[in-house]
Amino acid sequence: MQPAPDPHGNGRSGIPVPATIKKPVQNIRMSLAGPALRAPYQTPGPNPRQSMMRSQNTNPLLQSTTKASYGRTPLNNSTRRGSIWTGGATLAPPSSSQTSKDTRNLRDKGVQQGMRQDIYNYLQGAGFSISLSSLNNIQGKDYKAIFEFLVLILDPSHPLNSAAKLEEQFVPALKALRYPFAHQIDNKWLAAPASMHSWPSLLGVLHWLVEMCKLRDLYLSSEDPTLQIPDQVPEEFDDPNHHRALAFDYFDQAYTVWLDLIDDFIEPNQYLEDRYARKNESVQLDLETKLNQLNQLKAEFTKLKSSAAPVSKLQNENGLLTADSEKFQKILHQYEGRKKKLIDTIAYEKAELGTGGTHLDQLKQELDRLADIVKTQNLSPEEVIRMNTDHEMLSRNLEDLKQKIAETHKVVMTLEVAVTHRAEAAEEALDAYTNLLSSLQLFPPLSPPLEDIDLTLELNTAASNPQLLLSGADVRKVIKPTLSGVAESKRSGRATLESERIKVDNELDQLTLECENVDEEISDVEKKVMALNEQADDLRDAAQQEALVANGEAARLERDLAHARTQALASGMGVKSRLQALQFDYREQTEKVSRLKEETVRAIIKNSHDIAIFKEEVSRHLRELRDFAEGG
Repeated sequence: MQPAPDPHGNGRSGIPVPATIKKPVQNIRMSLAGPALRAPYQTPGPNPRQSMMRSQNTNPLLQSTTKASYGRTPLNNSTRRGSIWTGGATLAPPSSSQTSKDTRNLRDKGVQQGMRQDIYNYLQGAGFSISLSSLNNIQGKDYKAIFEFLVLILDPSHPLNSAAKLEEQFVPALKALRYPFAHQIDNKWLAAPASMHSWPSLLGVLHWLVEMCKLRDLYLSSEDPTLQIPDQVPEEFDDPNHHRALAFDYFDQAYTVWLDLIDDFIEPNQYLEDRYARKNESVQLDLETKLNQLNQLKAEFTKLKSSAAPVSKLQNENGLLTADSEKFQKILHQYEGRKKKLIDTIAYEKAELGTGGTHLDQLKQELDRLADIVKTQNLSPEEVIRMNTDHEMLSRNLEDLKQKIAETHKVVMTLEVAVTHRAEAAEEALDAYTNLLSSLQLFPPLSPPLEDIDLTLELNTAASNPQLLLSGADVRKVIKPTLSGVAESKRSGRATLESERIKVDNELDQLTLECENVDEEISDVEKKVMALNEQADDLRDAAQQEALVANGEAARLERDLAHARTQALASGMGVKSRLQALQFDYREQTEKVSRLKEETVRAIIKNSHDIAIFKEEVSRHLRELRDFAEGG
């Protein structure tokens, strides 16, 4: 099954394109495709807008496949659309098919049973009601109904006439559908299609039509790009068939608008522009992203070119890191001295604890010795009473003293905890102070004139004298005034740098403005240079052409001069007379050319005037026809 060829390559592949359709003839433009081949062209009703060209349906682009009332040249008052599947005279199968022989084993019972089953299954699936028994012993009317049903599936616009006999339409329809064995069909077989001699070939026709219908359905449902369906075109596409689908849809819409007597195709143009804008949206986004990346890379490249070399930057960083390393070593030395002092303090406290424990053991031994002495003494009752009384008083005093000692110990422990916390806070403050000195680059040695001042402080928590807790320069007399002076100098330096920064920003803005002006001037100069280059190229080309013409003319004149010199030497005075004759001929030719130019200009003016008059006359007649059509 092959459709009619498309000379422009934009027809819808595999989809039958109707040629004609019944449509109103009042005030409707006629199709550019002209009448179909199957019937003579008939003049439409009164006052249509005539077709601009009358073709023979060779341009399927001008035939709509989606709208039922547009894009068709009206023919007779037929209720059926025409088809591109015309008779055998127009779309006859190749000559090789006239001699081809059917190789199917149509007389085999198994083959016939399989074909009947395929036909029955397809007809049931397509909505055609028929029983398998009717298909086994088919009648003429059933065969005609099945044949017409399958033909109209393959070509919905095929001009089948239900009132006509099947014998009149059977072979032409098969030839139009390019059935390869149509030449072997005899119309007499249709009188009794179930007979033994006719049924195999007629069954083969039905089976071939069913297979073609299956192939057509499979192709239409495959969503292949060659279908050229606009709704199946993706957002992004590169297939030429997708471009052809959009082009065909645009021609369809524009042609429909043109048939409605509208010459401005605003909506089709806008739809096509929006569709290609959506196609190019991702490309535009990608292009903008690449341009942004390019601008960023250019800015980074400019920044790298304008900045100092990485080696100098690394050398500066190395110097800073070396100075920081020396300061860190000094701070580490201070922390090691503080650690040594803490270790000595802990050892001293442990020795004191050992001495106190020894003294406590001695007191316990002395108490035991005194108790033994009291036991061995021989005392009177009064002495015992007095001693007991003294012992009780001493015991109470001892208990009071123990209680006071315990309270004093608690107070001492509390004070020690408080002192420890305050010492830790003081050490943290000193650490923060030392880190701040390091970050502010105030660690010794300082810059002149403060090179003799040491701002570092150390905390000695083991000192008994409060004045010796901080070792270093005097805080009130040396450190605080020095820090105040440094802060004041930094503030003044910062103010100076801020003013310089503002000044530099202003200068930078001025330089930027000047650069922009220079860029604009450069662009203007470049445009002028490009224009001058183009003019120079044009002048160079013209000069080269003129030089070639002049060279040719000079060569010709030299040849003529040499020839004339030769003839002059030979003939003498005859050359002068011939030269005068040639000059007279040249003047006559020049006058003739001038006269022909004037006559040509006058003829062009006269023809233009005649064309303008003819156009006005045609416009007047068209307006009269429109007024007559609207009034009628």
